[in-house]
Amino acid sequence: MLYDVPPCEAAFLCKLWRIAAASGRSFVHAMRIPVALNGLRAFEAAARHLSIKEAALELAVTPSAVSHQLRSLEDALGVELLRRIGTRLELTAAGRKLAPGLNLGFTQIAESVGGLREERLAGPLRLNMLPTFATHWLSPRLGRYPFARRGFSLEIATTQEEVDLAAGVADAGIWYGDGQWPGVVSELLFETSIDLYARPGFASGRPSEKIARVGQANLFMSRHCVGWRHWMATLPGGPFEPGCLTWVDSSGLTLQAAADGAGVAIAVCELAEHMVEQGRLESVFRHPVPAGIGFHLVYPESLREDRRLDNLRCWLREQRPAGNEA
Repeated sequence: MLYDVPPCEAAFLCKLWRIAAASGRSFVHAMRIPVALNGLRAFEAAARHLSIKEAALELAVTPSAVSHQLRSLEDALGVELLRRIGTRLELTAAGRKLAPGLNLGFTQIAESVGGLREERLAGPLRLNMLPTFATHWLSPRLGRYPFARRGFSLEIATTQEEVDLAAGVADAGIWYGDGQWPGVVSELLFETSIDLYARPGFASGRPSEKIARVGQANLFMSRHCVGWRHWMATLPGGPFEPGCLTWVDSSGLTLQAAADGAGVAIAVCELAEHMVEQGRLESVFRHPVPAGIGFHLVYPESLREDRRLDNLRCWLREQRPAGNEA
């Protein structure tokens, strides 16, 4: 008996059982025949189209790859499945016997997978991002997000590290970097700049007086903050040596520490913007410098046409800083 086997797989296994019985072999022996699934898929497509070229187009491979897979399958089974008569391709007796079962099996598998995909597409888009981005950039804008509209539902999770999208941990992410992540599609949302921030009034006066003041302060820096050396090197009258340098793993902590008067922070301008508007932070020197990296919408290739992803993409682009269009 077959226990806890989905109907599509059960039908396919039963087909193999019947093939095994007809050949006088045991089912276990049939299951152990070294036949590649790619070969079976190539044969099923070629048998349905009676064309190597059309099968290759459907499977998104080259005709030579389909021919190679067919030859490997025929060698493994020890029978000829397709025969070319002039310019036509026709099934042999063995091919006519095998094709219907494979067609049924792959059709049922496709329907089962498609059903799960439709069920998944109907749910919220699971989105991964840095906690600082969620708190300091996304959250101030969420009041404008159309959560109630169909196809806009979100499930937001924050982590300090990028997650494995291929493993299904999340559907998509908003990641910070140069956009070079293997195995995913990356679309630049906006580039970033960095500057030095402090609580309003923390450092005032002439530039030289400000440099003297911040040179006595604790400088908070996030490990995500790249380009800070360039910021220091290009500061008019600088660079300066901080009284103390504290590294943290969160840009949000650097901003909060500066707002609380614990010191100063070199941080991403686009993340500091909301606290500046609230009057909790100010740029000490008004010296923004391009960071050379930015925030990207990242997702697996399989979600490229996902309607939920497209909805999010369009909304995010509408929220980009003025003059910062990717």
